[in-house]
Amino acid sequence: MLPNTGKLAGCTVFITGASRGIGKAIALKAAKDGANIVIAAKTTHPHPRLSGTIYTAAEEVEAAGGKALPCVVDVRDEQQINNAVERAVEKFGAYTIAKYGMSMCVLGMAEEFKGEIAVNALWPKTAIHTAAMDMLGGSGIESQCRKVDIIADAAYSIFKRPKTFTGNFVIDENILKDEGVENFDIYAVKPGHPLIPDFFLDEQPDTITKKMESRGPPPELREEKSQPPPKPRSGAVEETFRIVKDSLSDDVVKATQAIYQFELSGEDGGTWFLDLKSQGGNVGYGEPSDRADVVMSMSTEDFVKMFSGKLKPTMAFMSGKLKIKGNMALAIKLEKLMSQMNAKL
Repeated sequence: MLPNTGKLAGCTVFITGASRGIGKAIALKAAKDGANIVIAAKTTHPHPRLSGTIYTAAEEVEAAGGKALPCVVDVRDEQQINNAVERAVEKFGAYTIAKYGMSMCVLGMAEEFKGEIAVNALWPKTAIHTAAMDMLGGSGIESQCRKVDIIADAAYSIFKRPKTFTGNFVIDENILKDEGVENFDIYAVKPGHPLIPDFFLDEQPDTITKKMESRGPPPELREEKSQPPPKPRSGAVEETFRIVKDSLSDDVVKATQAIYQFELSGEDGGTWFLDLKSQGGNVGYGEPSDRADVVMSMSTEDFVKMFSGKLKPTMAFMSGKLKIKGNMALAIKLEKLMSQMNAKL
């Protein structure tokens, strides 16, 4: 773990989502230095499934050595944000550090406030175990995750740097390596267990991507004798699978090792499959010849949007447009593959 240095003593940290999870972990890390923490979150009463409120988080912050100001804030409500900032200034003076979920604003804000305020984005290299991950991945997903402590340590590393360190998109593991951290097993929920790569970072090496773009015609795909001949299909779904088929290679199959089944509703729907276990890969209409590792159910319209990059799989899942049964880690691998194919779809 990255040791505390006391550098944040007296600093005021405004943290959204600090009632639990990653936000609270960052708050407690800064509190150990004696920082003032503005806990800006929505939860004021105990949730039946999620632990923590802004008030219980405030108690933990003060027990850790910091000062706390719990504020009811829904980040979608501008007035609540303004009220929280005003309360923070009234109690602690101007706040010096803020944590928001707005990575897309980093470059513009870093340029706008250069020399005055440092603006950086922080992202995990692997999945982080939070209540949200439990809901997405189900029972047992935690063994494939790291603890929130790694984000807290990485954020602390950013906080203690000068204002000239700005406009950066930081990966937690990378910045901690710069700090001299070598043993990352201390951050694993289950040390030694394989970890799920983060949803939004490239997992496969660049060489695989280059091979997908530069290789010649796709290899001839083998016929499965046990599989009935596919029905004639046409339309956007069939075209999407045709492009997916043309993008397959042994490298992609080797990196994925999974069979996906799609249950699509609406026009041109039905059961389709993507076999990324067989040599060269295979796609088609109907059920795969071997049992699917992941079954995804959604409308044909959302399916086409998802593979063309207009609908993020994570958002589709969280909004209920996509239902997933089976291995969540392999479902995440498919999202990586989709991001590589988006330019061709």
